[in-house]
Amino acid sequence: MKEQLEKIKQEALTALAVTKESVDLEALRVKYLGKKGELTAVLKQMGKLSAEERPVIGQLANEVRERLTAEIDAQKKKIEEIKLEARLEAEAVDVTIPGQRTKLGHQHPMYIALDEIKDIFVGMGFTILDGPEVELAYYNFDRLNAEEGHPSRDWSDTFYFDQDSRVMLRSQTSPMQVHAMETKPLPIRILAPGRVYRKDEVDATHSPMFHQVEGMVIDKNITMADLKGTLNAVMEQLYGAGTKTRFRPHHFPFTEPSCEMDVQCHKCGGVGCPTCKGEGWIEVLGAGMIHPKVLEMSGIDPEVYSGWAFGMGLERMAMRRFKIADLRLIFENDVRFLEQF
Repeated sequence: MKEQLEKIKQEALTALAVTKESVDLEALRVKYLGKKGELTAVLKQMGKLSAEERPVIGQLANEVRERLTAEIDAQKKKIEEIKLEARLEAEAVDVTIPGQRTKLGHQHPMYIALDEIKDIFVGMGFTILDGPEVELAYYNFDRLNAEEGHPSRDWSDTFYFDQDSRVMLRSQTSPMQVHAMETKPLPIRILAPGRVYRKDEVDATHSPMFHQVEGMVIDKNITMADLKGTLNAVMEQLYGAGTKTRFRPHHFPFTEPSCEMDVQCHKCGGVGCPTCKGEGWIEVLGAGMIHPKVLEMSGIDPEVYSGWAFGMGLERMAMRRFKIADLRLIFENDVRFLEQF
């Protein structure tokens, strides 16, 4: 049996020395040391030995097992090191090779204008609010004094979700006035930008989806002069000192008195062109003093408090800010256009 054990050891050591794959190494372990391996087969014959030979053969068998186990572990480690070196060499990166320049994007011109507007109003003490784009007609119309039958509630102008005309895509950011009056303590100074939706035909100055910026102030002794002074100051900060504006009488159900504000056309300087439809002026916002009924519906006493509100078209502000002639360019995502900013 000594000869058998020595033969097994030498054969196994020779085979292990040339093994280069983990799967082959495992196969050799099973062949020599497994439950049905060659070493186990020899040990099963120990019952035939005399009492004197058994301890000697048992010790020799244990030495062979320990030697082969150690060699298997050593060879396994060697194989793993060789594979790691090969992997590191294959995946090596030459840090001396110039890398590929990462092309970074930049802000969209409309959001550049929005950030500038936010900065101006925050500097005046306003708080920025965000609100839902899917709105209830209760907030979009009822609480803003636009009763049933008002033209703006017609299906030809508004995107409704239900046959009862109660759930809709908001057609203006004005519902944020009501949300603010319900949740904010007096006095209130808020600015609420966001997307709005109307069934407008696409042209140089209109889109069925566009952005508005809603502003509102409610406090004691607020007047129309405060509204005009604030808006003129904002336009001069956006477009430079001496920016020409004009206020025209208008009607909105939630303000009284109401007005619209125009800025002189940046394209033609007031002469008249396709951008301003020959008028020389571009309408940028509607505004006015908050109607007493709107205050009352929100539990605010109009005898003590007054306020003003406005809603400006963000795209038109960006057009004036960057002298963009056609609103459609803002939505087309043409990189040749966007890279100019």
